Amino acid sequence: MAPTVVVLGSINMDLIGAAPRLPSPGETVLGGDFYTAPGGKGANQAVAAARMGASVRMVGRVGTDLFAPQLLDSLRASGVDVSGVMEDPDAASGVAMILLDASRENRILVASGANMRCDDTQVDAVKSALDGADALMLQCEIPAAASLKAARIAKEMGVHVVWDPAPAGAFPPEAYGLVDALTPNQAEAAALTGIDVTDVASAESAARALVQRGVRAVVVKMGEAGAFYLSDGDSGYVPPFEVEAVDTVAAGDAFGAAMTCALAEGKSLSEAVRSGAAAGALAVTRPGAQDAMPTRADVEALLV
Repeated sequence: MAPTVVVLGSINMDLIGAAPRLPSPGETVLGGDFYTAPGGKGANQAVAAARMGASVRMVGRVGTDLFAPQLLDSLRASGVDVSGVMEDPDAASGVAMILLDASRENRILVASGANMRCDDTQVDAVKSALDGADALMLQCEIPAAASLKAARIAKEMGVHVVWDPAPAGAFPPEAYGLVDALTPNQAEAAALTGIDVTDVASAESAARALVQRGVRAVVVKMGEAGAFYLSDGDSGYVPPFEVEAVDTVAAGDAFGAAMTCALAEGKSLSEAVRSGAAAGALAVTRPGAQDAMPTRADVEALLV
């Protein structure tokens, strides 16, 4: 039976531009391609989980501008239930301005808009959506207070909580004891622990520091260097899958969603992290955010 995943989080329109290099302050650099694509860490995770075969319920806010219908249609097209998404007449939909350099690494500036107006209305929607759910996915692109309340409700209902502490610096310290799986990347792990994550050994040190704060499992995503995971009963390293990167946008969202789905299906942490690593690797081979999210068949083929 397919797992049910609830996602509370951001819904953005991504405005993506490519250039040979990023400009210095005051400098103009002539770029190349420009395109728009539905994104937002929450919406990306929702689409990624749906493509992994989960039944997905999205909770969040958009505006009533020209981007809102496109954002909701993209979620619906992937089979995501958007009945928990509110259209806010007093705010613009969130926008992410993404710059890609020649190496396809990204730099992102987010104008959060309606996302940062998520409040108890969304918390109530999450409570309804969690009925019969297996997992709740959270990030840090909406107010921390709303995510924290949702996490508490999920724990009371026995629902697994997976939290991606991105962007760095926005994770509420009170949340550690509510999280079943925390999925920082290197920069986020360093921001949370003060440990500079440069290799597997330092990733393990950061993970141990976070587990000591009450998190049940930590997965440190290291991009092309793989991933390290740690829980009370298990730890290990998953090496990267060799792929040709086109665009690294939303790779972490693909990772988290595939991992969450695997955990919800009863797979071990090591199996789930490997599924996440495969999904993240596939995501970087395609441009865009939601358009780049792989299907379950794609992930399983890479895992063979």
